[in-house]
Amino acid sequence: MPWVVGIDEAGYGPNLGPLVQAAVAFHLPDHDPVGWETLKPVVRRCGDKADGRLLIDDSKTVYTRHGLEALERGVWSITAADAHTIHEFLWSHGDVPSWGQDLYGEAWFNGDDAIPVAIDPAEQWAASEPVRAAIGERWHGDFRIVPCPRFNQIVDEFGSKAVVLAHGMIDLLRSMAATVQPANEPLLFLCDKHGGRNFYAAMLQEAFPNGWIVPEIESAVESRYRVELLERPVTITFRPRADGDSITVALASMLCKYLREVCMRQFNRFWATHVPGIRSTAGYPGDAKRFFDEIKPAMTQLGLADDQVWRKR
Repeated sequence: MPWVVGIDEAGYGPNLGPLVQAAVAFHLPDHDPVGWETLKPVVRRCGDKADGRLLIDDSKTVYTRHGLEALERGVWSITAADAHTIHEFLWSHGDVPSWGQDLYGEAWFNGDDAIPVAIDPAEQWAASEPVRAAIGERWHGDFRIVPCPRFNQIVDEFGSKAVVLAHGMIDLLRSMAATVQPANEPLLFLCDKHGGRNFYAAMLQEAFPNGWIVPEIESAVESRYRVELLERPVTITFRPRADGDSITVALASMLCKYLREVCMRQFNRFWATHVPGIRSTAGYPGDAKRFFDEIKPAMTQLGLADDQVWRKR
């Protein structure tokens, strides 16, 4: 049975707020590496009847149809355990020391905020026991949150927005390869494609410096690589819309979207205290410009430069 690691992101396109990238790993049978059939008795997708099974699917679909509560139920049922604040949630899952300084330095961020925000955690934890029993104790998760100042710093250094995404991907590949044990079990990474990009060998070589990256296919439909010279078999596959194909990518996508939405709640609340009556924003092009123009006077009063709030690309 391979370890199947899904990796996805949320918040790459907006002008405001953080980028979030996450990875989730399940131990899945060889005949069902995407996981939907194996977990069908306890997990449903958006097109399925609401029958008590846990909803896991592409985060955009889940959020659009069912809102933050559905995202939170999915994330909380598997990954949240005993967290009561954002700070506790971050420290119980991510390698916070490597990126937390950027997040904790944001004027809008408050790690003491209580979560979950829309569900009863004890009730949901009890109701979702069948899901965790089906998955078993053998799962892993990790994430990275990149606030605007760090995003712009990387863009300035490398001249490319895509490098921000690549940096997070490399971190997560390394983290999951080191964390998912035992080290002799196969690792299958499933990732959403980075825009229209088809070639990933150079990025993967940086993630696995002790291995040798062998491209198996590089096309618009799929880019697939294997890593030779390691203790364990490692395969990395990039596909468009991978979050709909794989349960681990779908859950990683929901984790990303959930953390992004929690951050944006804080972002909007912070600015509403300084600009009373301002309408909240999701941070995407169009509406983001309206919001940014309205907070500019408050930014000046707070001593915040444009590139501390607005992404350059």
